[in-house]
Amino acid sequence: MKAKKKEPAKTAVHIIQKELLQPYNPVTVNLIGAGGTGGQVLTALARMNHALIALDHPGLMVRVWDNDKVERANLGRQLFTTSELGQFKSVTLVNRINRFFGTNWKAEMERYDNNLKDVDKGSATITISCVDTAKARFEIAEVLKAFAKRYYGRNRVKYWLDFGNSRASGQVILSTLDKVQQPESKLYRPVEKLALVTDEFKDLLLQSEHDDDTPSCSLAEALTKQDLFINSALANCGASLLWQLFREGILFNRGFFLNLKDFKTQPLKVA
Repeated sequence: MKAKKKEPAKTAVHIIQKELLQPYNPVTVNLIGAGGTGGQVLTALARMNHALIALDHPGLMVRVWDNDKVERANLGRQLFTTSELGQFKSVTLVNRINRFFGTNWKAEMERYDNNLKDVDKGSATITISCVDTAKARFEIAEVLKAFAKRYYGRNRVKYWLDFGNSRASGQVILSTLDKVQQPESKLYRPVEKLALVTDEFKDLLLQSEHDDDTPSCSLAEALTKQDLFINSALANCGASLLWQLFREGILFNRGFFLNLKDFKTQPLKVA
């Protein structure tokens, strides 16, 4: 008696719900951090918004969270000029984007942490974090999980896209705060939940918890901590993942690891 042929394993995918692909209103986005990576991500979001609207999508409504002010050490590596010294980073960047693209995006001059009580502002369909420390990531995770449990409005938290980097390497990882209903598929194996970065890579984050996060006094000192182009490289690749989410509605990869020194990128598969 012949043994049955074993069917090949189906490729794991995550399929995006229609409410993000064809929404009635702009998709709400919270961008946490307006520094080296956050500033680059915000510019990418503005370009994405412009392109989506041109494709008959309502686009994005972005709120930027950062209580830091522009310092001289930020000039050159981050998107600020001498005339903006002393101003809040979030306000400076959002005002610039609004003037250039004609948007009406908002800036919040406060930290996104456990002290945040305003659920209407704090909850957005997509949260993007561009923060420097593991502690900040764990706090963001706590806030998002709390909001996902008690808020069921239109802007309920669904996705969290986290950007993190060291001097010449980094990663971008997409997570879901809850199960996202998936359609049946004969060709693929739809995955309804993407693990939180703070759960899946908890040990890795804790190892970096004691990294030096003191402010730099000059651009030269800042460049010893982060390469000049690591932020923009991560931002563009991460924005490409988000663009694929909106345009194709199906993800085979939920992020990537980038090594700019060796010019290597390793995708993180949906599993």
